[in-house]
Amino acid sequence: MKAIVSFFITISLAATCAAQQDSAVNKKFSIHWQATAIPQYHFGFKSPYSGLNSLQASEPLKTSFTTTLYLAYKPFRSTYLVFDPEAAGGKGLSKTLGVAGFPNGEIYRVGDPAPKPYIARLYVEQRFPLSDKKEAVEGGLNAIQETTNKEYISVLAGKFSLTDFFDNGAISHDPRTQYLNWGLMGSGAWDYPANVRGYTLGLVIQALYHDFALRYAITSMPTEANGASLQWKYNKAMGQVLELEKEHLWQKDDTHFGTLHAGVFWNKARMGNYETSIKNSLPSYAPDITDSRVYGRDKFGFYGSIDNHFGKFHHFIKASWNDGKNETWAFTEIDRSFATGVSLDGSLWKRNNDHFGMAILANRLSKPHRDYIAAGGYGFLIGDGKLNYAPEEIAECYYSFNFFKWLYISPDYQFILHPAYNKDRGPVNVAGLRVHVEI
Repeated sequence: MKAIVSFFITISLAATCAAQQDSAVNKKFSIHWQATAIPQYHFGFKSPYSGLNSLQASEPLKTSFTTTLYLAYKPFRSTYLVFDPEAAGGKGLSKTLGVAGFPNGEIYRVGDPAPKPYIARLYVEQRFPLSDKKEAVEGGLNAIQETTNKEYISVLAGKFSLTDFFDNGAISHDPRTQYLNWGLMGSGAWDYPANVRGYTLGLVIQALYHDFALRYAITSMPTEANGASLQWKYNKAMGQVLELEKEHLWQKDDTHFGTLHAGVFWNKARMGNYETSIKNSLPSYAPDITDSRVYGRDKFGFYGSIDNHFGKFHHFIKASWNDGKNETWAFTEIDRSFATGVSLDGSLWKRNNDHFGMAILANRLSKPHRDYIAAGGYGFLIGDGKLNYAPEEIAECYYSFNFFKWLYISPDYQFILHPAYNKDRGPVNVAGLRVHVEI
C-alpha cells in the first residue's frame, strides 16, 4: 500500500510540474492524472429467494478505486500519440452482480480486489485538414492545448474505449464526475465491444465538418462473454458502430443549444442464443446459454441522445435498443433503455464549480432474454434462479462539491426498483460517496 501511495504522489507532482513548465499557447504534450474512490452501501431489502447472480440482501460497504495517468504527445503537425496507464481495484456490491443498471460505473467484474496496473489506452491518430478554419483547444485529459484545424478527417488505431468517441454526451457520460449508474454513463442497450475493463482494440475514422461529425469504428470482441482477452475474426468476431453527431441541433446563443448523437451498431461473436438454449435444456433443468454458443451470431441495435443546454440548466434524454435474440456479450444485460435527467450549475447558488444532477432510467429485456432468465438461466450479470418480470427502474441524484481546483467530493443516492427485472425483490436503496482528484 505504501508503494502505491508513493506512486500516486510522484505522478501528481510530475503532472503539476509539467503543467507549470509548459506554458506555451501551442503545446506539444499533455500530462494529467486522476484518482477516484467510491465507497457504496445498500440497505437491506425484500429478498424471498436468490440465485447465483443475485444482489445480496445484506452486505458490508464496498469500495472501488481507479487511478489513471493521461499522456498525450504531438510529434508532428497533425499526428497525436496517446498512452494511458491505469490501475483499478476494490470490490463492487455483491461482486458486481444482481443489477443490470449497476450503481457504480467505476467498478469491474474482476475477482481480485487488489489494485492491478494495465494499459487503458495506447493509440495513434492522424488528422487530415478539410479547411483552414481554426479553433482553440483547451488542454485536458488526452487533449493538448493548441490552436488547430476545426474541420478534418481523423484515422485512429490502437487500444481505447469506444465511449471515448461514441455516445459521448456532455451531461450524462462520465462516472468519475457525473452519474455513477451504468445505464446513465452510456446507452444501456448498446452492448459496446470491450474487455472486462471497458477497452478494446480497433480502428476509428472520424469526419468533422461544420456542425456535423460522422464516426465509424471496427473493433475486436471479447473471446468470452465479459472476458479479459480480445479477438478479431472477420465476419465471426468483430464489432462495428456508425454514429452521426449534430453539434447545434438548435441554437439561441453560445450557452443555449442542443446536441444530437445517433448511432447504429452490429456485433458478431461466439454468442449463445436464448431460444436455442431453452430448447436444449432437459426437463426440470435450467437452460445454459453457453451450450448454444457458435461463431458468427450477431447483435444489432441503435442508440440516440439529445443534450439540451439552457445556460446554467442542462437536460438530456437518451434511448437505446438491441434485438435481444443472442447473448449479451460485453457491457450489461439491457435490451431496451430510456433515460432522462437534468444537471444544474452551482453558479446558480454562488458555488461556481459545483454541480447537481438528478435522473431516471428504465431498462427492459427482450422476450427471449426474459424467458431465459425466467427459466432459471444465468447471464454474466443477472439471474435470481427464477423471475417475476418487471422493468428495472432506477433514479439517481448526486451533488458534486468542488473544494479545491483539483478535488471533487460527491454524495450519491440511487433508488433501484425491481433489481435484475425481478418484481419479487427490492426495492434497493444505495448510498455512495465519490472522491475524485484530477490534476
